[in-house]
Amino acid sequence: MRVELVYALPQQQERITLELAPGSTLLDAIEASGLLQRLPQMAFERAGIWGRPVSPETALRDGDRVELYRPLIADAKKVRRARAAKARK
Repeated sequence: MRVELVYALPQQQERITLELAPGSTLLDAIEASGLLQRLPQMAFERAGIWGRPVSPETALRDGDRVELYRPLIADAKKVRRARAAKARK
């Protein structure tokens, strides 16, 4: 089965097409991509398929797009609250 794995850094994007055995999991795709070895500084918190967060044990289907999500640099709620507080002053 063929799946695509994507990971984005601020300066670069990685997009890898993988051929995996039927029944492979999201974790299998991450390991097969070699990203962890090529980008040792890589940090991801969660992963998903087509924008939907899933666990590493999730079985993949042909044509899936595996996405690795980086940690957020700011909490959106805190940023909005700070902006609103500043606007009130």
